[in-house]
Amino acid sequence: MSSHSKNIAIVGAGPAGLMAAEVLAQGGAAVSVYDAMPSAGRKFLMAGRGGLNLTHSEPLPQFLARYREAMPHLKAAIEAFPPQALRDWSEALGQETFVGSSGRVFPKAFKASPLLRAWLRRLVSQGVQFALRHRWTGWDEQSRLRFETPGGPFVVEPRATVLALGGASWPRLGSDGTWTETLAAERVKISPLRPANSGFTVGWSEIFRDRFEGQPLKGVTLTFGAHTVRGEAIVTRTGIEGGAIYALSAELRMAVVSSGHVTLDVALRPDLERGDLIARLSAPKGKQSLSNFLRKAAHLSPVAIGLLQEAAKAHGLSLSSLPPADLARLINAVPLELTGTAPIARAISTAGGVPFDELDADFMFRRLPGVFAAGEMLDWEAPTGGYLLQASFATGTVAGRGALKWLERKI
Repeated sequence: MSSHSKNIAIVGAGPAGLMAAEVLAQGGAAVSVYDAMPSAGRKFLMAGRGGLNLTHSEPLPQFLARYREAMPHLKAAIEAFPPQALRDWSEALGQETFVGSSGRVFPKAFKASPLLRAWLRRLVSQGVQFALRHRWTGWDEQSRLRFETPGGPFVVEPRATVLALGGASWPRLGSDGTWTETLAAERVKISPLRPANSGFTVGWSEIFRDRFEGQPLKGVTLTFGAHTVRGEAIVTRTGIEGGAIYALSAELRMAVVSSGHVTLDVALRPDLERGDLIARLSAPKGKQSLSNFLRKAAHLSPVAIGLLQEAAKAHGLSLSSLPPADLARLINAVPLELTGTAPIARAISTAGGVPFDELDADFMFRRLPGVFAAGEMLDWEAPTGGYLLQASFATGTVAGRGALKWLERKI
């Protein structure tokens, strides 16, 4: 077994850990970043595949409200490193940003790799060292950090530690949630990890599943209770996912956990007034098949028609015999029964983790002096749209500043 001592240890090389490392290096600390994967920022790179959504441009009060119950705990961190600060930071790395039509903020390169490369180069120039393929396994009897590496066990005794280990979504990219057991062994309370911004399972018929897997339902409105979202959903082999589903995932997840299933209403033509839709459906069908008639009269896509047929079959209805008013009602309120959440490994993010009452204002563990936490391992969730990365960067910033204050107190 080898041993090496560093001033500050960061465990986790995602956005929260790397931001903590930058803050600490700028503050004059010697910093080493440890990560179990062969390279840094793997989930960050995955997030940038479809265009890296860094943050959002909406006014800060509305922005903060997106964090729901966690807002009071994250407010100070995001105010300390707000969306404009994140944009300035990106531009200082040579990656200009722009605001999209939805208000979301992206780098002009529209991907994560140029930003990550520039960031890692700057961290190395600031003296930050990286130890990859180092899987953290807790503390030894001398309170040293313990790692498993390709060369065997490794221990380090830092003066402070920042844990930024992520949640449990996309475990193949490095965040597998195994840290929950390690911290629980230190008597740290942990809220169970749950899928957030996730899909849900649906009992599709074999015919529908085989024909429409991967097909989008575009421009639909989803309604669950008092919550309504306009957007897109994607049919999967086992259920449904996509932006509009993710926006309702917290409410849907709680309902599914409570009752085992939940009904979501899908409006396939929310842009049409009811009277207009009834008039269109009242036109003579002639010799057209019902599918062709619905495609031409209501401008429904094949997957939307298939969804209508699934709902009709499940409720013992015959679409062809429904009066136009009843058919119009069904088109804009298709009942879709969700039977469960998709696996956490397929979720975009994770709810649960370290409760805020386990931490002080600097995100230091009350039970573990000198050990800080940041990023998705904290117990918060937010919708997609830039809120996930913003909170990861902000909590990493605050944890890094907290570790600097801890060092100053120990001098």
